[in-house]
Amino acid sequence: MRVNGKDTELKGTKTLTDFLKDNNYNLGRIVIELNGEIVSKDKYNTINLKDTDVMEVLTFVGGG
Repeated sequence: MRVNGKDTELKGTKTLTDFLKDNNYNLGRIVIELNGEIVSKDKYNTINLKDTDVMEVLTFVGGG
């Protein structure tokens, strides 16, 4: 699987939620693009990731 431009080994079957939590992403501050499409947060638990997936994790940063 490719995450933010880097190859990442996907160990076993994981949902998108599991992957994000395992990699310490703050679910409240990110948006996921999976295979070219934005994923709604309510679908994170229903999407099983595959080795061929391409994901971009976009993080919101506060400031001013």
